[in-house]
Amino acid sequence: MTTDTVDSDVFEAHRAVLTAVAYRMLGGVADAEDVVQEAWLRWSAHDTSEVREPRAYLVRITTRLAIDRLRLARTHREAYVGPWLPEPVVTDYGPVAPDTAERAVLADSVSLAVLVVLESLSPLERAVFVLREAFGFPYAEIAAVLDRTEPAVRQLAGRARRHVEERRPRYDVDPAERRGVTERFLAAAAGGDLDGLLALLAPDVRLIGDSGGKAKAPLRILEGADKVGRFFAAVGADAARYSVRLMEFNGAPAALVLGADGPDLVLQLEIADGRVRCVYLVRNPDKLGGTDPERPVL
Repeated sequence: MTTDTVDSDVFEAHRAVLTAVAYRMLGGVADAEDVVQEAWLRWSAHDTSEVREPRAYLVRITTRLAIDRLRLARTHREAYVGPWLPEPVVTDYGPVAPDTAERAVLADSVSLAVLVVLESLSPLERAVFVLREAFGFPYAEIAAVLDRTEPAVRQLAGRARRHVEERRPRYDVDPAERRGVTERFLAAAAGGDLDGLLALLAPDVRLIGDSGGKAKAPLRILEGADKVGRFFAAVGADAARYSVRLMEFNGAPAALVLGADGPDLVLQLEIADGRVRCVYLVRNPDKLGGTDPERPVL
């Protein structure tokens, strides 16, 4: 077996965790895959015989590349048309996370709500939060990844954790209940049933639609049950042209809406006390690449 083959095998053994780190850092599948590919190029060009801990070394490369890309992406997002949402991905962990508690941690760390909150952290805070909260890296190892002192990393972690806890949803909904509410919501929307929609929507519900200006979706956040309900009652008139598949995206039930040409949008509901608190609607065609269950990302 050649050295190149060994290097490739080692990298492939860690590709999944590298992609998972990069996605949580960047919120996009293509960006995450680009970062992992660049990490491979650096790994393959390095004398890996000097590397004692390949996983730590590769996570360090990937995290630093993701930080650089995140800083650049934030400049580009200032010109983004309409609200920006993370790219939804299918999350059917199967046997990877059989333990219920472990699965809950994995699901929470990629939830759309949490990824939206992570957008408000600095790149360094986000890196510390992802490595510590999602993957349980020791502070000393995170310090080595970021070339910071351990006390500085602990300070970043505390600040990031407080920020996320203040802004993340504070309710926990059983997946079966969430799926049931989603099914009733879709049925009411498809039937143009405004009363049925209003019965499901919280008074202060918000609709966040991400089209990037490349598809029809609200270019501003809609607020209030009446506005959100009327929007979905109106678009339900086109329901016959589409098929709907309920799947798990970002750790929770969601609807993949398929048109004649393939995926058209992903819709996910944030629910509390049986009512919809927020509707995430991702329709930017550039963000539907992670909807293929045969091409798992995380």
